[in-house]
Amino acid sequence: MRRRILGGTGISVSEYALGAMMLGAWGNTDHDECVRLVHRALDAGINFVDTADVYAAGESEEIVGKALQGRRDDVVLATKFFNSMGPDANHGGNSRRWIVRAVEDSLRRLGTDHIDLYQVHRPDPATDIDETLSALSDLVRSGKVRAIGTSTFPAEQIVEAQWTAERRGHERFRTEQPPYSMLARGVENAVLPTAQRYGMGVLTWGPLSAGWLSGRDLSASSRAGLETQKFDLAVPENARKAEAVRALSAVADEAGLPLPHLATAFVRSHPAVTSVIIGPRTLDQLDSMLAGADTTLDADVLDRIDAIVPPGTDLNRADNYYTPPAVGDASLRRR
Repeated sequence: MRRRILGGTGISVSEYALGAMMLGAWGNTDHDECVRLVHRALDAGINFVDTADVYAAGESEEIVGKALQGRRDDVVLATKFFNSMGPDANHGGNSRRWIVRAVEDSLRRLGTDHIDLYQVHRPDPATDIDETLSALSDLVRSGKVRAIGTSTFPAEQIVEAQWTAERRGHERFRTEQPPYSMLARGVENAVLPTAQRYGMGVLTWGPLSAGWLSGRDLSASSRAGLETQKFDLAVPENARKAEAVRALSAVADEAGLPLPHLATAFVRSHPAVTSVIIGPRTLDQLDSMLAGADTTLDADVLDRIDAIVPPGTDLNRADNYYTPPAVGDASLRRR
């Protein structure tokens, strides 16, 4: 497994990161199998593990903590905060009040005394970025956190955070974790170039676009009934995705590759990308993805992908799992 340096931190991370969202109630409820999955990933050369407090209400962090017992020093451990962790309105968000509580909860569940990369899971329009950076800087200086990052931040908020850190003397965000796949290329417009401009590491999520690029029959997906906006083929954006998947499958076949290997190699090929988060639910899924770890794509294949899904294009904006408040809240657009 090849390594890259994470955002100028000097921390060496594998080109694949193990995403732990599927460990626990959201995916695989067999804790012993989940531990074996983490161990197999580590044995294969993955040294980067990413989770979040909200995944299965903390269960994912607990499983990761159990799996890393005796191996913690060899792993770059990342987790995230922001999402609601209870009925109280203050049990979530990016305020100092919540951050100092959330980090202690994550440290306890993970069974560790420090987090290598602590990430803001989503922007919080209710909290000044200066407040968030101040609290996170204190965590870095205390030794509880080694580096800080963001997830699914638009380019303008990445810039604002970098400027605020410089002007206020805070630790700056070293990484961004955006959605990126052959079907969701919107981050190529500004997010990836902005991350490169500020020397940020990029660890991408969703290379298989929630299963669209897994090669499986999505008409039988249990998720289709739960996320109609993202899977229902009656939705025009999803019909375009299905058409693109058929064309991309043909490209994969002609290149002699499984579609998932084409998908992950495409994401890795962007010069801004440091590590690609893979989120297997089972050992078989992990093994299948690991088999494509050394796949590279030549210019001809990349050109064919560009012809199917033009650079900078999101075929369905709902796949980003983030709607800017100015778009989602009508009251912000009307007097």
